Amino acid sequence: MDVINAIVALLNFVIIPATAYGSQLALGALGVTLIYGILRFSNFAHGDTMAFGTMATILITWGLQSMGISFGVLPTALLALPFGIAITALLVLGTDKIVYGYYRRVKAKPIVLVMASIGVMFVLNGVVRLIIGPGDQRFADGERFIINARAFREWSGLEEGLAFKTTQGITIVTAAIVVAALFWFLNRTRTGKSMRAYSDNEDLALLSGINPERVVMITWIIVAALATIAGVLYGLDKSFKPFTYFQLLLPIFASAIVGGLGSPLGAIAGGFVIAFSEVFVTYAWKKVVTYLAPESLEPSGLLQLLGTDYKFAVSFAILVIVLLFRPTGLFKGKSV
Repeated sequence: MDVINAIVALLNFVIIPATAYGSQLALGALGVTLIYGILRFSNFAHGDTMAFGTMATILITWGLQSMGISFGVLPTALLALPFGIAITALLVLGTDKIVYGYYRRVKAKPIVLVMASIGVMFVLNGVVRLIIGPGDQRFADGERFIINARAFREWSGLEEGLAFKTTQGITIVTAAIVVAALFWFLNRTRTGKSMRAYSDNEDLALLSGINPERVVMITWIIVAALATIAGVLYGLDKSFKPFTYFQLLLPIFASAIVGGLGSPLGAIAGGFVIAFSEVFVTYAWKKVVTYLAPESLEPSGLLQLLGTDYKFAVSFAILVIVLLFRPTGLFKGKSV
C-alpha cells in the first residue's frame, strides 16, 4: 500500500502539475517558434501578449458572469476565450502594421525587430497593468475538481488522496486539441503549406506566387490564438498577475530553444522538458521517500534541491547547457 501511496503522491505533486504546466509552456513556445521560423525574429513581447489576451478574456468573463451566464461545471472563461482571441488578434495585427511591418519593408536586421519587440513588451505590460491592475485576479469558476482527494481516499482506502483539478484536465485536453489542429493546418491545408514554404525559403516561396502579407497575417492570428489560450489556461490553473507573464517569458523561450527554435515539434518537447525539470528539482521529495523507505531510513529534511522561488533558474540552467552543447536544440531547429 505504501508503494501505491507514493505513486499517488507523485501524481498529485509532480506528474499532473508538470503535465499541465508543460502543456501551457508548449503552447507559449509554439507561438515563439512560429514567429522565429516564419517572421525571423525573437518576439520578446510574447509573454505580455499572453497577458493581454488573458486580460481581455477575464474582462469578458466578468461581463458574462454579471449577466448570469455560466458554462455549468466548466469555467465561464472558456465561453469568453474566442472573444479574447479575436481582440488579441486585432492587437497583434495592429502592432505588426504599425511597428514590425515598417522594419520588414526596410529590410532591417533581426536584432532591430527584437529591440522593437522589447519596446512593444513594455507598452503592453503597462497597458495591462493600467486596465486590470497589478494584483492577482482569480476568474476560475465551475466545478473545482474532477477527482477530489477526500472522495478518492474514501473510495480507495489509501492514506494519500488523489486530487485532479478541472483546470488541469482542461489544460491537458485543450493543449492536445490545439496542437493536433495546428499540425493538421500546417501539414494539410494550402495556407499551412505556404507558411512552411515561406519559412524554409522566402525567396523561392515569393517566386512560387505565395503572398507574403497573407502569410504574415495568418501567422499573427495563429500566434494570437496560441498566446491567449496558453495565457488563459495558465491563469485558470494558477491565477492571473501581469508580472507573472513577464516572468514566464524565460521558460517559454527556454522551451522553444531547448526543443529547437523554429521547430513546432521541438517547442512541444521543450515545454515538457522544462516543466518536468522545474517541478522535479523544486519538489520536496520527503513524502514520497517516506512511503518507500524503511522507517529507520526516513528522511528528516525536505529533500528539496531548490526552493520554488528558484524554479526559473532551472529553465535558465537548462537553456545555457543546451546552447553550449547543442545550439540547434533537441529537434535541430535553426541555430540560435
